Parts: sequence; C-alpha cells; structure tokens
Amino acid sequence: MTKEFDLATLLAERGAERYELHARHLNHQLPRMLHTIGFDKVYERAEGAHFWDADGNDYLDMLAGFAVMGLGRHHPVVRKALHDVLDASLPDLTRFDCAPLPGLLAEKLLSYSPHLDRVFFGNSGTEAVETALKFARYATGRQRILYCSHAFHGLTTGSLSVNGEDGFRKGFAPLLPDTAVPLGDLDALARELKKGDVAALIVEPVQGKGVHEAPPGYLLAAQELLHRHKALLIADEVQTGLGRTGKFYAYQHDDGVEPDLVCVAKALSGGYVPVGATLGRDWIFQKVYSSMDRVQVHSASFGSNAQAMAAGLAVLSVMENEEIVANAAAVGERLKSRLAELVDRYELLADVRGRGLMIGIEFGRPRSLKLRSRWTMLQTARKGLFAQMVVVPLLQRHRILTQVSGDHLEVIKLIPPLIIDTDDADRFVDAFTEVMEDAHKGGGLMWDFGKTLVKQAVANR
Repeated sequence: MTKEFDLATLLAERGAERYELHARHLNHQLPRMLHTIGFDKVYERAEGAHFWDADGNDYLDMLAGFAVMGLGRHHPVVRKALHDVLDASLPDLTRFDCAPLPGLLAEKLLSYSPHLDRVFFGNSGTEAVETALKFARYATGRQRILYCSHAFHGLTTGSLSVNGEDGFRKGFAPLLPDTAVPLGDLDALARELKKGDVAALIVEPVQGKGVHEAPPGYLLAAQELLHRHKALLIADEVQTGLGRTGKFYAYQHDDGVEPDLVCVAKALSGGYVPVGATLGRDWIFQKVYSSMDRVQVHSASFGSNAQAMAAGLAVLSVMENEEIVANAAAVGERLKSRLAELVDRYELLADVRGRGLMIGIEFGRPRSLKLRSRWTMLQTARKGLFAQMVVVPLLQRHRILTQVSGDHLEVIKLIPPLIIDTDDADRFVDAFTEVMEDAHKGGGLMWDFGKTLVKQAVANR
C-alpha cells in the first residue's frame, strides 16, 4: 500500500541529507563551495529578517535571498493571501478567459509609474528582461541592444547577451547582437546610436555588481539621446525596484526619467511564488500584439497564475500599509552613514556607497607595510578573497549572513529585507567593526582562513 504524502514526515526522515542530496543530484559545486567557506549551516526556521538554527541561535539576514525577500520571510499578510487563493479553488490558467487577479495587479503596479500603460507577467527577472528585449527589438524594427559594462540582467540566452560579466558569458556564444558602453558615458552612447541600428539601452539605475550608481543626470540625458535616435530606454529594476533604494523605483531618484520599459521581479513575489513583470508603453504593446493572429506571440505557461498574482497584490498592500519604502530610506541612511564613519578609521576600508538598503562596502590596498604584504598575497592568488575573509567571520562569529557582490570584487553588498529596523542595522555595524578591528590587528583566525582561501584559489587554477 502506498503511503500518503506527508511533507513534515519526509523532512523529518530525509532533511539531514540535504548537502548529500545536492552533491549527488543538483549542482555539485554548491555544497563544495559552502563547505569550503564554512557556510554549510543547517537553518531550521525563518521569520522576517532572521533565521534560527537547530540550537535556537539567531542569524541576521543581510542578503534577503539576493533581494527576493523584500518583506522578509513569511510575512503574515502574504501568507494569508496565498492561503485564501488556494482555498478559493479558482479556475486558474484556463488560457481562454480573463481572470481578475492579473488585471488588478497590473493596475496596481502601473499606479507607481503612471507614464506606463501595460504589463506582461512572466516568472522571473530574467524573463522580464527577455520580454523587454523582444518587445524593444520588435517595436523599433532594430536588432542591437546596448548595455552597460559590469551589468547583470540574467542568465538566459537573451539576458546573457546584455550581461557585462565575461565569466557568465564564456562558452555560451553566439548571443544576440549587443554592445557594452560604460555606465555614465554619454559620448559612448551617442557614438553607438549614430549607427542607426540600436533598439534600446538596458540599464540598472544602481548596478548590483559592485553597487555602482548611474551618475546624476545620466539616465535623463541617455533617455533624451535614445528618443532622439528612435531607440528605447529599458530600466532593469529587478533588484532595485519595489523600494530597495528608498524610492519605489530607483530611476525615480532622477526627475524626468520615464523609461519605455521597466523590468521587475524578486520582491514582488513576497518570497513565495516566482513572478516577473515587464511594464511598458501602450504603443509598444500595440505593435507586438498587433492583431488577433499575434495574441500568443509572446506568452508564459505559468505567467499570471493566481498564486503569483495574489502574492504580488499582498506585497504591494503591505508596502503601502507598513510604509516599507520610507523604512528602507531611513534605515538605509542610518546604516550607510554609520559605515561611512569607519572609512577613515580602517585603512583596509576604501568606500561605502549605495542608496536605501542597497549598500556596497569596498575594501582596498592598505598603507601599512604589514597589512599591505598580506593584502598582496591575497590579490596575487585571487582578487576578491579579502571580501570573502570578512564575510566568513560575520557569519561564524556574529551570525550575520552577507556575501560578496560579484566574482573578483573586493566589495560586500548589503541587500537585507526592507523591514529591518535600526537595531538590526546597529547589530551589523557593531559586528562589522569588530571584524575590521581583527583584520587590522592581524587577527589570527581571520588571516589563517585567508591562507586557506589562497590554497583553494591556487588549486582551482
């Protein structure tokens, strides 16, 4: 007789095998990497901006699932919305009706960017970008997409074509016609636009890799240049949108910027049901869906499903009712200002930058001979090892989860849940200060771990 499926029993019986199962059946390098850096923790439960392990120890999450958990984990309003939509037994995804939830979520999303008119719902950030690329190319009749150096827009083939990291692109050519231009370089943008074949420029208002912000006035000037050459501006707000930078969208920090297409995802899910959205101008959608024959010319099997739409509506309701954007701005400013005060105190700390609760902490070459020799040892083996040396004690000693902001970068990126409070911010700063003190005093455990990372880096060459 077949046993009835019971999730709690399954987890109780097999949960301890988690790392072995991943090593055997999934990406085998993930458990290897986690074991190497000491991140192979076993978390038992989570709520808000915190995890707990089997011993009841509390961990502060400053990563938010790479910005997915904008409201933290298991927000009660989002949970209730999902229970409600499941209990309603809706006739979901019939494909030949117009369900109310997608229309309601589209209406609500568009209210935050009133210059846009229509929405396409997919299932992820990379799908949102793929949609924007397709729509821009079809609407303009041009093929080439411009993107900014060091950008990250996703890893499917189209979005990979506008990815500024060679490590992700290597081995996956040929990709779409594309050209990189430096973020903030209007002359480079103008030179490419004069060639007459550019469909759009896609840009993160604050780049996730390294946390580099578009210079003031750049987006507006780029928009004017693009429109003069009948090309489009695409704002990738997958990570920066929904309050992350202290505005609902990061492009809203510059007056007058009105992108033709906007991509969102991550936090819109509430951390439960994957969802991506591409917002755009009416004329672009009218061109793509120009007749009844083209009604399915771009679609997604699970796009607009009831669970995702309910989660999105609940997220936007919470953001308004709990003033999430204002909290991100206020707590982010406190966190950034306290960290910035440490730059003059610690010579290994080069810069603190960002907006709202998207903050980059960059490390740099120290002045003193003793620290400089150790820094050089790490840099010779592999750039980015010092940042990893900071990340590890933050977790091991202080139970704070962070991560570096990209491969070969000496930058830690803070993208915590937008619900963190000043106590959480102060907890991070106090812990970070202790780690920096140890580093500057030549703390044995930290630099010993650095030697381990060096050996691993050399072995991987």
